[in-house]
Amino acid sequence: MSGRSPSDMMRAAPRPLRGRKAAPRPRRLAGVVAAAAGVILLAVGWGWGWFYAASIASKALSGWVDREDALGRHYACGSQSIGGFPFRIVTRCDHAAAVFANTRPPLDVHAADITFTAALYRPTLLRGDITSPVTLADPGQPPSLIAQWTRAQISLVGLPPDPEGMALTLVEPRLDRVAGTGVGMIFQADRVEIDGRIVQGTARNNPVIEATGHFAAVMVPNYHPLLAAPLKGDIDAVLRGFKDFSPKPWPVLFRDMQASAGGIEIRSLRIERADAVIVGTGQLTVNENGRLDGVLNVAVAGLENIVPLLGIDRLIGQGIDRLTGGSGSSAQGLGALDRLLPGLSGVVREGTNTGVIENIKKMGQPTEVDNKPAVALPLRVTDGVIYVGLIPVGIVPALY
Repeated sequence: MSGRSPSDMMRAAPRPLRGRKAAPRPRRLAGVVAAAAGVILLAVGWGWGWFYAASIASKALSGWVDREDALGRHYACGSQSIGGFPFRIVTRCDHAAAVFANTRPPLDVHAADITFTAALYRPTLLRGDITSPVTLADPGQPPSLIAQWTRAQISLVGLPPDPEGMALTLVEPRLDRVAGTGVGMIFQADRVEIDGRIVQGTARNNPVIEATGHFAAVMVPNYHPLLAAPLKGDIDAVLRGFKDFSPKPWPVLFRDMQASAGGIEIRSLRIERADAVIVGTGQLTVNENGRLDGVLNVAVAGLENIVPLLGIDRLIGQGIDRLTGGSGSSAQGLGALDRLLPGLSGVVREGTNTGVIENIKKMGQPTEVDNKPAVALPLRVTDGVIYVGLIPVGIVPALY
């Protein structure tokens, strides 16, 4: 007997494995080392790429600051830091301050902080977020104006001295006067968006600029009666005639436009109140006095709600006051009518507005805006004065 138990004898003898060989240990170790080296190289390359992109973003931001400095707007930070690794470049300016030296009068501006962010793959597109409130003051004086908003973002595209575009978005902005005369709200809106970009030429050679704007619930109650109720609207315009877009004040740029026979093409315009809508297009030029000339073709729905706000009765009142030897005050002129016959000024106001509305309707053509009856007519702009026929309805300030 072999001395093996029955159970041992019933077990099959193990067969040797054929065709299978264990992977050599040195080759497995080499794969691990290669993978680790790849990760290290990727990390080093990504870090180098981030620092390279950060240097480009920093150069772009410095270029924009230098451009502003050339325009008399000087910026400073209480402290500055850079971060955002690994996917973004973030530059933060705490206790930001600026001096606008070329405004009249000059202004000191202060903000809590400004943060500029750039994506790693596009470091020449900077998005800046400005924390409110922002205060404005005469040099060395307490703040006289305070600006606040829910969000303020500015986008800068390009690498100065060759900028490509700029955009500004304000959500729920409000500007208040807190000192001096006229304390109270000056301006407020739900949203304001302004976008400008070079669409032809370059910043150094005959740039053509497309400018678009959007605004919602805008109110400037103390500037004009038309702005006392919320407005919303859109504008799309193209500006031609600039020689270049080097750092120059806007009046100088508009002088270049006038000298080169350029102009402003209004491709679309829409302004809407709760009781009226204005849409239109037009072409404007700048004359030697820095004022606009040209024609705007508009359609107006709710004309009867707009005319009483244009102040034509006030112009008549000023004329009456001059005729009676006064100083050209509309209130005094219309008051003189009331002294002649109580209530006469009201009749003049009502009759004037009614007559103007009827005359404008006769000069225009019936049409529709948003399925509402409207009047289509040309607005002539001559030396900055906007006319409907012979009736002046507004004045555009000089551009220089």
